[in-house]
Amino acid sequence: MRKSPIGIFDSGVGGLTIYEEIHKLLPQESIIYLADSKNAPYGEKSKEEIIEISDKNTAFLLSKGCKLIVVACNTASTNAVYYLREKYDVPIIRVQPAIKPAALNSKTKVVGILATKGTLKSELLFETSQRFAQGVQVVEQVGEGLVSLIESGKMHSPEMDALLSKYISPMIEKNIDYLVLGCTHYPFLTPQIKSLVGDEIIILDSGEAIARQTKVILEQEDLINDKPTAIKRVFYTNKNTAVLQNILDEFDENLKAIKIDF
Repeated sequence: MRKSPIGIFDSGVGGLTIYEEIHKLLPQESIIYLADSKNAPYGEKSKEEIIEISDKNTAFLLSKGCKLIVVACNTASTNAVYYLREKYDVPIIRVQPAIKPAALNSKTKVVGILATKGTLKSELLFETSQRFAQGVQVVEQVGEGLVSLIESGKMHSPEMDALLSKYISPMIEKNIDYLVLGCTHYPFLTPQIKSLVGDEIIILDSGEAIARQTKVILEQEDLINDKPTAIKRVFYTNKNTAVLQNILDEFDENLKAIKIDF
C-alpha cells in the first residue's frame, strides 16, 4: 500500500491548488486527480446530491488503487465527509476554510470569507465560527459565478474582475484584515484579489494545512512511500480537457489531462 497513489477529487480544477501543495511536500508520492468539472459547481447542489457525487468520485479513485482520499472541495468536505468515512475503510482528508487562524490573528476583529453557498450554509463552518470566532465579526460572501468562470477558462476576464470587485469591496469597507478563501478554486484568483485588497489584508487558503495533514495521516497509518520508484501523476477530467490542461502546463509541461466518461 505504501507505493499506492494518493487520490484527490474536486468539482473541477480547483483542487489542483491542493494537489500542488501535497506534491510540493510529498514529491515521492504518486497522485491521481479527478476533476469532476461536469458537476461543477457543487455549492449550488443539495446535500443529498453532493453526497451522491462524492461517493461516486471516491469509489472511482479507490478503483484505481488509491490508499488515501483527499476531498479537495470545501462544499463536499462539509457535506459528505462523515458519510464517506463511515462507508470506506481508507483515510479520508477534508478541507476546511481557514476561519480559525484568521479569527485568532485578526487585529480589527473583522474577517471576511469568500465561499460557495454550500460551504457558507454548512454545519461545519457554523461550528468552526462558533468555536474560534467568538468576539470576531465574520463577513460572509457567496462567490456566485466565480467557479463557473474558472471552469469556462475565463479566469482572467472582465466578467471575473467585475465579480471580484463586487464581492470584495464591501468587505474592505467593513475593515477586514483577513480574507479567507473558502473554495479551492479561489486561490487561482489570488493575484487579482491581491490587487483589490492591497498589502494590509492577509489572504488565507487551506492548501498548506491540508498537505501537512495528509503527511501526518500517511505517517500515522504507515503509508508513506519510503522507496519511491516509478512515481506517477495522473489527471482525469469528465469534461473538456482544455481548462485542466492549461493549468497543468503551468505546473509541468509533461503533465497530461485525460478525458474520461464519468
